[in-house]
Amino acid sequence: MASKPNRGIIERMFARKSIAQVQRETQTSELKRSLGKWNLLLLGVGCIIGAGIFVRTGSAAALHAGPAVLLSFVVAGIVCAFAGLCYAELSSTLPVSGSAYTYGYTTLGEFVAWIMGALLLLEYGLAASVVAVGWGGYVVSLLADFGIVIPPQFTGPTGYTLMKDGAPVLIDGQTVTTIFNLPAFLICIALAALLVVGVSESAKVNNAIVAIKVSVLTAFIVVGGLIVLSNFGELAAKNWVPFIPENQGDGEFGVSGIIRAASIVFFAYIGFEAVSTAGQEAKDPAKDMPFGIIGSLVVCTVIYMLVAAIMTLLVPYDTLNVPDPVAVVVDNFGPQWGWLAKIIKVGAIIGLTSVVLVLMYAQTRIFYTMARDGLLPKVFSRVNKRFHTPAVNTVVVGLVTATAAGFFDINVLGDMTSVGTLAAFAIVCLSVIYLRRAAPELPRGFKVPLYPVLPVLGILSCLYLITSVPVNVLMFFVYYMIGGVALYFVYGIHNSNLQHGDPQDDAPDMGEFPGPVIDE
Repeated sequence: MASKPNRGIIERMFARKSIAQVQRETQTSELKRSLGKWNLLLLGVGCIIGAGIFVRTGSAAALHAGPAVLLSFVVAGIVCAFAGLCYAELSSTLPVSGSAYTYGYTTLGEFVAWIMGALLLLEYGLAASVVAVGWGGYVVSLLADFGIVIPPQFTGPTGYTLMKDGAPVLIDGQTVTTIFNLPAFLICIALAALLVVGVSESAKVNNAIVAIKVSVLTAFIVVGGLIVLSNFGELAAKNWVPFIPENQGDGEFGVSGIIRAASIVFFAYIGFEAVSTAGQEAKDPAKDMPFGIIGSLVVCTVIYMLVAAIMTLLVPYDTLNVPDPVAVVVDNFGPQWGWLAKIIKVGAIIGLTSVVLVLMYAQTRIFYTMARDGLLPKVFSRVNKRFHTPAVNTVVVGLVTATAAGFFDINVLGDMTSVGTLAAFAIVCLSVIYLRRAAPELPRGFKVPLYPVLPVLGILSCLYLITSVPVNVLMFFVYYMIGGVALYFVYGIHNSNLQHGDPQDDAPDMGEFPGPVIDE
């Protein structure tokens, strides 16, 4: 008799949405199908470029890999390709809002879907905070070019010694301890307000913003490349020797440092996953989703490699542990390129703004979908009658991302994001394997090649990169997940629509739910 309640709980935990139910919810969605394949590719490129090149590449090189950060991008790119192919198959099979959360709900069950929702908060919410910190770094650098100085105590996380060029910043002979990152906090609040009001008009500049970022990076690659080629031998001897610095233990340089750096820059590839959150807004999901995901991944990997090579050739890698590594490099182009340095910083600021917007938007979509399923309070799926946006949902996301950006170090935030992202990707790869076995007859617009080898490699490689993350971050992750599991049993399992036989909540149709994308 005692075993029956346990069986009931387990059955409820692993209850799954049917394929028909997911497709029915897609048909009744409030979201408008307006995105073509090029919109989706640009959405992915816009997110990937800003998150990686402008923010995290510098710390990966300075603290862990040195010039061999190029190899870290290769490792991360391969791992990302495994996950990307799995995302492409799932997004072409289950073209729904909610991304990996919904994939998990349909394949592995409700409890796994809840876990995925918790992981996606790390992946999107904290990623927005990381990029906001980078945005703040570029703003501080650009303003300094015009003689405008923000008090340094308000340009970094709580309790850290302010650094520049690898050395502490001194004011009146004293080191500076940062209190709060005001620029990073303010950009999160401002963009949350924009998302509350509705970005259907502002979103129409998304393609233009992506074009600006690509143009800026092209200028960086061309000018930086010419400088490198004009004096490659001397620069390589100065900054690329040794190419792989000697291993100092704990993931600092050597082969272990390359792997550790790969876990850092892997965070930068979450842009292609953001494409899959737009499943219900794609015109032809079976064809457009794989194109957007894989295409954006390929384009951005090539750009990453070129920019990383130029960065580590032009300046010593140990000076790049800053929120704005590209700014550090362009300032070393020479005084004759001062005008270009300002343009590149402006482009970086514009680009990073769009990235924070897209990541916050994606996080609101996750909460929106979970609330419609009853796993979060219905207020998160309530669409404001005036603005046609999930206002309360967006305010919560804005406050969480702004607080994290204002008080926490960019490297800690980035590591937490990486762990959540890698764990989510591993579950996605597992979902592909399960769905192939459970529903082999299901129409698939795209299939992972070399099945099941690539999904298995995706799982193993994601788990391997997680092991390279510092122990304190892993402990935070464990406590975070324990809290998430407890919340599921306190609230989620008792309020789930699926447990009560309801496909979704009865939120009224409030019209189009706009997002930061461009209609063709």
